[in-house]
Amino acid sequence: MNGEFTWDFIVGHMNYWLFIVLMMTGLYIVVAKGNLVKKIVGLNIFQTSVFMLYISMGKVTGGTAPIFPADMIIDPDVVYSNPLPHVLILTAIVVGIATTSLGLALIVRIREEFGTIEEHEILEIEKAIAAAENKLHGEAMGGRA
Repeated sequence: MNGEFTWDFIVGHMNYWLFIVLMMTGLYIVVAKGNLVKKIVGLNIFQTSVFMLYISMGKVTGGTAPIFPADMIIDPDVVYSNPLPHVLILTAIVVGIATTSLGLALIVRIREEFGTIEEHEILEIEKAIAAAENKLHGEAMGGRA
């Protein structure tokens, strides 16, 4: 290829284009949204795009499962797929489920404490609490009263 984007190149790399779109969508949701549940959803979309990238890179065209024959007579012309990316993604899925459940549990606890899951409202409540504590205990703690 002479450095030009042809239709065959674009369609042939569709999985990478989808990876980029999903990753940027997840990143946008995490950065732009103030709702904590939406941030968790954005992180999951971002994480799914990374899974898709690793699985795409682990695909070998014409490859077969890396299971040796019982008689151990190995044909050198057989192409085997590398199982490592798939195993790593299975581990990452388990870790992703654990972090998502922890994040949702923290959101429930934040909702119980502050009465909201909107980031800007939580910051306003925390500022009001800090101002009240500073007014009550400011001189004793070396701060402003």
